[in-house]
Amino acid sequence: MTAVAERPAAPAAPEPPPTAQQQQRDPVRRTGVLLAAILGIWALGWALFKGTATLPLGRATLTDFQRSLNDLRDAFDAARDSNFFLETVVGGASDGLEALVTAAQNLLSQPAFPRPVPEIGWLGVLAVAAWIAYALAGVRSTILVVVSFLAFGVFGFWTESIDLLIITFTAVLISVAVGIPLAIAMARSRTVTTVVTPVLDVMQTMPSFVYLLPLVLLFSIGPSAAVVATLIYALPPVVRITAHGLRTVAPSTIEATTSMGSTRAQLLRKVQLPMAKQTIIVGVNQTMMAALSIATIAALIDGPGLGEPVIEALQTLDIGTAFVSGLCIVIIAIMLDRTTTAASERAEAERRTAVHDPRRRRAALIGGGVVAAVAVYLSRSYLWAADPDTLPDLGRPLADAVGSATEWFTDTFGQLTGAIKDGFTYGLLNPFQSLLADSPWWLVAAALLAVAFLIGGWRPALTTAVCLAVIFGVGLWQDSMVTLGMTLVATVLVMFLAVVFGVWMGRSKRADTALRPLLDAGQTIPPFVYLVPALALFGPSRFTAIVAAIVYAGPAAIKLVADGIRGVAPTTVEAARSAGSSTFQIITKVQLPMARGALVLASNQGLLYVLSMVVIGGLVGGGALGYTVVSGFSQAQLFGKGLAAGIAIVALGIMLDRITQHAAARQGRR
Repeated sequence: MTAVAERPAAPAAPEPPPTAQQQQRDPVRRTGVLLAAILGIWALGWALFKGTATLPLGRATLTDFQRSLNDLRDAFDAARDSNFFLETVVGGASDGLEALVTAAQNLLSQPAFPRPVPEIGWLGVLAVAAWIAYALAGVRSTILVVVSFLAFGVFGFWTESIDLLIITFTAVLISVAVGIPLAIAMARSRTVTTVVTPVLDVMQTMPSFVYLLPLVLLFSIGPSAAVVATLIYALPPVVRITAHGLRTVAPSTIEATTSMGSTRAQLLRKVQLPMAKQTIIVGVNQTMMAALSIATIAALIDGPGLGEPVIEALQTLDIGTAFVSGLCIVIIAIMLDRTTTAASERAEAERRTAVHDPRRRRAALIGGGVVAAVAVYLSRSYLWAADPDTLPDLGRPLADAVGSATEWFTDTFGQLTGAIKDGFTYGLLNPFQSLLADSPWWLVAAALLAVAFLIGGWRPALTTAVCLAVIFGVGLWQDSMVTLGMTLVATVLVMFLAVVFGVWMGRSKRADTALRPLLDAGQTIPPFVYLVPALALFGPSRFTAIVAAIVYAGPAAIKLVADGIRGVAPTTVEAARSAGSSTFQIITKVQLPMARGALVLASNQGLLYVLSMVVIGGLVGGGALGYTVVSGFSQAQLFGKGLAAGIAIVALGIMLDRITQHAAARQGRR
């Protein structure tokens, strides 16, 4: 038998190098596996140690730190008349703001003694507001302003509506007076930008609810505290947007102006500010909407306006009155948003073209001014033109109708809404909340630190460690974990809606055209108003707060996801389609992965929006930190605990913001 010689085996073909998509997918897949492992270990620890070392605290129980905050408040009250800073600086500013607000109220909304009505009655206020709207924004905005002011009167909330506008405009005027010079300094100096930007970040990260209690220490309660709270929350948009507008002026224009011998002041006054005028008005618009949202909540510290009837109605479950007063807030929001937007568009049109007749416009302004002056005279001379109670009353019938409709809906669909609420609460919210609130504090802290490091890196992990230490130190660990659980659950639902509707809008121009105006309107409405329909549907509960948070946070997240999907290169989508991919495969394997940065950014914004709304949900049964803050407003002995809850909310907000911001940055680098 002859032996057959064995042939040497052919060398194996070298494996092709991984594609860019595979290289991007591998770290994501590895991160997902590690996150699943962390959650698995956490769940095992929860099962073994459930209910131990959870750091609960009774509603009326105070820690030493919280008692020290009560003592701090007492010390502020005692030193208010003897300390130079509190008496002269803070007290002077408070008195000045209160005098300004009071003077505006006597002029426009409240009886000016000895007159039983304001100095300018409702007809004069309406005419002056219409003239200002025409001067700034045009005929359409004038009609909108007239209809809006008439609605305040016929709905029975004229005084409260004007008071809310007074607080809002006072804060906006101060914000513009401070913000534009600060924005100019930021546009000219990197050092100023480096110093100011973190401060603006903190001001925008903190939920608006949290500003109120610390300001009570300095300004007590009343209009001055409401104006300052509104000012702090409303200042960042006008600073950021104005600085951006000044930076985006074409360098060639600046060089040409400088080469002609213009000074820096002339360059600013004659080139940069005029060319950034539209952007500055947009910043004023955003500042105005932010001011309106916090001015309504400032009713908790005795700020005048529509927030007071809304809070009273929510506390007594008077859905009809809450609806009508909330409707007036919505009308104000739409009026201010549309008017400032129209003013911005008018400024841009005038800058780009000279096709307008200044003489005709001047004549119209003079004629409108004469009509407004006559209306002011009539409102000072005749009761029918001064007292808004002489207008037809549509508010009470509307409130009764809404109350009856709510009762009918509750009686008819109460079992369905109750089943939805109970199914969500027991099937999703309670298990996740138990994982956070019933696990030992050290296990939760370790898990959160691991998650922060895994998806963001060591910097957010360090921030998380500091924030968790703050929460532990203020003595509200379990309440903070309950609030965190509600926030995360609501954010997951927000992101589900954002992906569904964002992908639809990103892939369909018709869907975008149909939905974007609704989303814009949803972002215009102050958060306070969302509590009313949620309360009418589901009653006071944690689920009500979560529903309001989802509706409030949804528009911003949906628009971000839609923009991310639309930003995927059409050539990439077309290549996937030509390779035989189905629509579902294109969405899940091309567009969503390539828009991952937008998804992370949407989750960041969704988290912050949800947190701010979940906290406000303490007014409608949300419990946890929001309820504790509200208790601090209403019960003097719980002031320290409410302030501690505010500190814990800030820590949660900063922690969630840093984690998601760094995760978004990491995705951008990938």
